[in-house]
Order: sequence, then structure tokens, then C-alpha cells
Amino acid sequence: LIAMPSHSWSPWRPLAGMPALDAAVLAETLDGGQAFRWHRVADEDAWLGIWADHVAQLRLDARGSVEWRAPEKMAGRVAAALPRYFGLDRDFAAHVDALPWRCDPHLARCVAEFRGLRILRQPFGETLLGFLCSATKQLVQIKQMVALLAARHGTQIAPGHFQLPTWPTLAEVPEAELRRCLLGFRARYIAETAKFLAAHPGWLEETETLPYAAAKERLCSLPGVGEKVADCVLLFGAGKLEAFPVDVWIL
Repeated sequence: LIAMPSHSWSPWRPLAGMPALDAAVLAETLDGGQAFRWHRVADEDAWLGIWADHVAQLRLDARGSVEWRAPEKMAGRVAAALPRYFGLDRDFAAHVDALPWRCDPHLARCVAEFRGLRILRQPFGETLLGFLCSATKQLVQIKQMVALLAARHGTQIAPGHFQLPTWPTLAEVPEAELRRCLLGFRARYIAETAKFLAAHPGWLEETETLPYAAAKERLCSLPGVGEKVADCVLLFGAGKLEAFPVDVWIL
């Protein structure tokens, strides 16, 4: 839970094109392990999230429709960014229907209980940073590391809210300083990746546009990136639905 900084918010408005959800599905979408910057808002039945230079708050109305608001000064660009972030250009109902749930009772139960669950389309570079923090850590710890990176090395984009540092910024941060964000051994991977990306401008942007197999091969060449992290980055940051992250729980 977090407390809300005091600043002017836009009015609540519906997120057009988003299907009605129940609270458990919204929570699983925002806080189920594909994103690390959403938090329940103290004393409100709502969620607050940050991606790129956007801050938004989400809630469900009495019918389960998703509503959003943002700090007044960025409401226009948040409105423009939300459809891409939530993949509203994709027919997730059709994708789900194409899964073999008719012959898989466990999958059928999952589909029924989490109707409307969707895959987010997060900024590619931020997704890579988040999943480099994820090795052998639980969700609450990953969120803490990411929050510290933003607060100590990112840019304040609204009162009390910080954008994650860019990879060029991270390339200038000593590894010892990164370790103060509770990264442990992950600090070395992030420092080395940042230096590589600084020496190869445009590499990440190009990787995001490549076909799945080629993009995965490139990501796996980065320090600390194995198949699971690469698949997470490609699925949650590049919208490549071919990616299927396999962790110890899936195994």
C-alpha cells in the first residue's frame, strides 16, 4: 500500500475499449508479476502505476468497468498511452479462445476464473531493467529494487513520482552505487548491460522490432539475461506472444 502525494488529479474517466473485470483480474493484471510499478493506494480501492513518463491511477466502477485518472498536467499524454499499454488494439478474447482449454480442464478453470486477464505492453528498456532485477527474488523485493532505482537515479515526473533511469543514465552510475538499491549481484549485470547499450546506441530499439527468435538471441547475449528473462522482456515489453517464459513454477 502507498499513500497518495497531494497534487491535482484529472477527473475519473472510463478506459474506452477495456472489458469489464472483477477486482481479482485487475489485481492479477497489474500485480501478478509482469509489471513492477503498480501499487494499491492506501484508503482507496484503486491502483497507482508508473511507466515511462506516465503516472496513472485505476479503479473499477460498480459494474466492473475500468476508470482512470492522472496528474492534471500529464492527463493528455496518459490518455494517449493507455490503449497501447493495455494492448487494446489486440483481441485478447480471440487469443484466449484459441488456447486448448476445451481439452485441458486446468486451463479451462483458469480461463473461467480470470476472464479478461491481459498482457501489458510496457516500455521495452524498462521491462529489461525490471526483469534483470528479478533473478531469485520475490515480487515484493523486485518492486522495492525498482522503486529505489527510480527514486535515486530517475527523474521526478510528478510530485512524489519518479521515472525509471534510462540505460544511458545507468551507464554513468558506479556499480557500488547500484548496490545501494538492494540489487546485490544483479548490480553487476545492470552495470555491464548499461555500458554495452551506451556503446551500441539504437541496439535495444532494433531488437524490439526483430522477429521473436532473433530478438531472443540478441537479448540472451546481454549479461544476466537467460531464456526466461529474455522471454519475459519480449512478451511483456515487445508484445511478442510467441514468447513463453518458463520459471521454476511453470516447470
